[in-house]
Amino acid sequence: MNADKRRAIFERLRAEKPAPTTELHYDTPFELLVAVVLSAQATDIGVNKATARLFPRANTPEAILALGEEALRDSIKTIGLYRAKAANVIKLCGMLVEHHGGEVPRSREALEALPGVGRKTANVVLNTAFGEPTIAVDTHIFRVSNRTRLAAGKTVREVEDRLVRLTPSEFRKDAHHWLILHGRYVCKARKPECGNCCIADLCEYPQKLRPGSVSPT
Repeated sequence: MNADKRRAIFERLRAEKPAPTTELHYDTPFELLVAVVLSAQATDIGVNKATARLFPRANTPEAILALGEEALRDSIKTIGLYRAKAANVIKLCGMLVEHHGGEVPRSREALEALPGVGRKTANVVLNTAFGEPTIAVDTHIFRVSNRTRLAAGKTVREVEDRLVRLTPSEFRKDAHHWLILHGRYVCKARKPECGNCCIADLCEYPQKLRPGSVSPT
């Protein structure tokens, strides 16, 4: 895919959603961090239901530590892996209080040192909470990048590196949100809605579907 086509893709995605953001509900960087940690192998809808129970009770590291792991588990037990996630959240709260004055750090190294926080989570927090032009590659972005040939790669890190390198700077801050939303609602895994896609003519997917087409197996 050439640079002109890549730019045109982002221009159209921007025209459809000029101010994209995460679908996770949060008010502070800490709430976002917790929500993203909880979102591993869970839907945003499920996480939002859990945090709607949790955050009114405790939405700071100190408050969650005071709440305790058992009560935290009870608040998030509707999402997958809730026991392990509760343990990680308690540990990361302890580290935030001990090493960062209860604040969410703004460096990748410090974020990735927190329990339950990997590169993708760090990228989401840096981008969404602090406005850094990072691109967090999840399953939707990995699929869209490879299917459209926007930034093909065999691994998540390869796709991330190519997106960061090839995405024009003016689009980089919002690229993560545009691509994840496009993958979630249009360029779906099993049956992409090519007939309703604003970038269908720019996409290089060899099995593009037209209205009335049957999804390839």
